[in-house]
Amino acid sequence: MVISFLQIGLIVTAIFLILSVILQSKGAGLGGLTGADTGGVFTARRGIEKTLFWATIVLSGLFFLLAILLLILSR
Repeated sequence: MVISFLQIGLIVTAIFLILSVILQSKGAGLGGLTGADTGGVFTARRGIEKTLFWATIVLSGLFFLLAILLLILSR
């Protein structure tokens, strides 16, 4: 039962992580999604960009933690 909740949490976290990464490539066009260099200049993150940046970091940490926990408990 605990493993089922962890699996659901992992799927939901993965979906939100994917969305947050895609949303960060705003203004980069389709080339930004494929990893192409857009030649952009580094700018300071403010407002929603900063929040999205930190949300991506938290989601990636949560995803890693859930994956490790699921691996340990499934043995």
